[in-house]
Amino acid sequence: SSSHCLHARPRAPVRVVPSVFVTMALRHTVARFAAFGSVSVTRAFGTSAMRASDLQKESIASFMTAFESVKPSTMDNPSTPSDFLKPLPPVPAQPPAKLTLNFFVPHNVEFSGVEVEQVQVPAFTGDMGVLPGHVPTVVQMRPGVVSVTHSDKEVQKFFVSSGFAFVHADSTTDICAVEAVPVEQLDPEAVKKGLADYTAKLVNAKDDYEKASAQIGIEVCGAMNAALGN
Repeated sequence: SSSHCLHARPRAPVRVVPSVFVTMALRHTVARFAAFGSVSVTRAFGTSAMRASDLQKESIASFMTAFESVKPSTMDNPSTPSDFLKPLPPVPAQPPAKLTLNFFVPHNVEFSGVEVEQVQVPAFTGDMGVLPGHVPTVVQMRPGVVSVTHSDKEVQKFFVSSGFAFVHADSTTDICAVEAVPVEQLDPEAVKKGLADYTAKLVNAKDDYEKASAQIGIEVCGAMNAALGN
């Protein structure tokens, strides 16, 4: 429909092969393994975490008071991250009729502030549908299909390699994917060949790294194969 085309950038028709998604998924998995030994810090999710709470505001005010007592007269007070962020929009008493979608990849903006009926994301715990008024949550995405429902007759499908979806209390959903392409741009023959190649690599794997790499390739190619209806 013409309502969302103004927000989505046109794409040149290309045929996408699975190797790009497999590489992205492998890098993402390696990064997750590397993070296992890091220190865990509990904090609120999304940009709202950078907006100061009442307690944080009191702490900042106390710091500024102490800072002003010792700073040179020519020095300005330091800024905090919350100084540069817009106030959070009020949460409506009733869910709106439409869901507001923002969909980003590193090299493109698929949707920006587009109103849609529903979004389905491929979470690690299973496919999850998001409607207006959905409980706020963060979803880590596995290789799979993001479905954007504009109406009963119009659904756009994107294959994503990985990423996160952020569902906010104001019925806004932000999707940040490592890579995403329309499903119709996947090359069925390349997907089938990739699935066969990685299956053979798993059988002939000589060490744990080769085995893990092959398993990731099978997972991604299998997901693409399923997205194509095979």
